Amino acid sequence: MGLTLAIDFGSTYTKAVAVDLADENLLGVAQAASTVDTDITLGLHEALQRLEKTVGVKNLNPERTLACSSAAGGLRLVAIGLVRVLTTKAAEEAALGAGAKLVGTFSYGLSPDDVRQIEQMKPDLMLLAGGTDGGNEETILQNAALLAACPIRTPVILAGNKMAAHRARSLLESGGKEVVVVANVLPELDKLNVEPTRAAIRETFMRRIVHAKGLDRAQDIVGNIIMPTPMAALEGARLLAEGAGEEEGLGELMIVDVGGATTDVHSVARGAPSHDDVIMKGLPEPYVKRTVEGDLGIRYNAESILEIAGKVRIEKGMLFSRDLLPKQTDLGTAVKYLSRNIGAVPGNEEEFAIDIGLASAAVDIATRRHAGVIEEAYFPTGRVRIQRGKDLTSTKRIIGTGGVFAYGREPRRVLEAASYDPKNPESLRPVAPEFFIDERYILFAVGLLAGDAPAEALRIMKKHLKRV
Repeated sequence: MGLTLAIDFGSTYTKAVAVDLADENLLGVAQAASTVDTDITLGLHEALQRLEKTVGVKNLNPERTLACSSAAGGLRLVAIGLVRVLTTKAAEEAALGAGAKLVGTFSYGLSPDDVRQIEQMKPDLMLLAGGTDGGNEETILQNAALLAACPIRTPVILAGNKMAAHRARSLLESGGKEVVVVANVLPELDKLNVEPTRAAIRETFMRRIVHAKGLDRAQDIVGNIIMPTPMAALEGARLLAEGAGEEEGLGELMIVDVGGATTDVHSVARGAPSHDDVIMKGLPEPYVKRTVEGDLGIRYNAESILEIAGKVRIEKGMLFSRDLLPKQTDLGTAVKYLSRNIGAVPGNEEEFAIDIGLASAAVDIATRRHAGVIEEAYFPTGRVRIQRGKDLTSTKRIIGTGGVFAYGREPRRVLEAASYDPKNPESLRPVAPEFFIDERYILFAVGLLAGDAPAEALRIMKKHLKRV
């Protein structure tokens, strides 16, 4: 229970965190550019050298090292289900909760064109679902046969109708596919069961995907890379909400992670209707939920944010009025520059203002997509209110994590974009929440430690949550 290192091999940066679990102290944080395209250990060594300087120790010599990774494109996954709003969405929930990057989703019976499209996507993993237990068997068997015949050698996790699982597995294995069978992600129409699938995705990631990504040399130094980075963040969110043993958690919460390539939203909340006269519709929502918005990264997708949100929305979120910015500055030109220079960091007030505007717009859009909505419908018996998705209005804490919160300015301004907007009352986002930031950017490390030292990790995390 002494010095422990937590390492994140990110797509842009390799981050290293040192903690003393015995004293429950954060000793230091450092990062260096990831060197995935050459030798990933170069970036690792640079990050560790910087960490040694921060901690003030020549040789850290940790008792244990834990690592996660989203390098080399992360865990690319294709989800295949039966009905789009049911088993396909259940498969998506399981995949995202396991830290996967969904590169494609397919519903109903696959066509030969669908299979060719999957081949072009080059996924690391395929998740095949479909049919409730005792329901449709034909579609999952048809899809298994088509996947078995295709040349792609991607492993398959089979999480569909249990009555068809044995035959589907035989079909896939006859085509040379590696298959893992788990419990149905949607055993009944009103019952979601994602945890077995999430566990299988993580195990397959450790056993095969890390090797396929060329991360073996890093494992020789840090030991096993035990999960994808987004899964570590989600486990950190769960621990922070639920607590550990006698150490109380913060209760239901939402976490927004604004990055250069995506904006992720995590919620740890039941999401049940807050009023008696509301009827739930759609697939049951997971208690621990993650959504990923690949069009809302404030570097790679800065132009996309401008297109979706519009200039007025971004300028509204900026720190200063446009009248205070240099007249020669054009927001479109500035955003285009950021999308082509993904490593750019703000160097003056104007650049900070643009980052704040982009981040605020990204948070606004991403949390609208994550939270549930309320709709009104009229029947012969009268008006009915229908809820789809999670009701997060009673969630009392919103936490920001990522570089824009750890190193940027005006974090509260950005986080306020995640809360309830009276002008858009149909979006069930938190009403009057408290705002915090992950001041040292250590949420992933807390998630890595959640399995071995949850109470210690939680107390360390609490010390570095800053109210804004």
